[in-house]
Amino acid sequence: MTQGEVMAVFQESLLVAMKLAGPLLLVSIVIGLIIAIFQAATQIHEQTLTFVPKVLVIALLLLASGSWMITLLSDLINHLFEIMAGL
Repeated sequence: MTQGEVMAVFQESLLVAMKLAGPLLLVSIVIGLIIAIFQAATQIHEQTLTFVPKVLVIALLLLASGSWMITLLSDLINHLFEIMAGL
């Protein structure tokens, strides 16, 4: 395997990792920001107030997009095995 092929595999893996983690992180940040604004406005500083909604929304997001995520990861793994078989 050449250095260019290794870099292409590495780049593809990083792109898949960003595609998988991006939606979860963005939703978590948005929910955290909304709750932080609510806490600042009401002066309620309860730690579970930020944790529980984030967990619920992320669980719903995983239920909604889990099959897409598994397909994306499965395609990457199949591609990596094809490359390994060709060596």
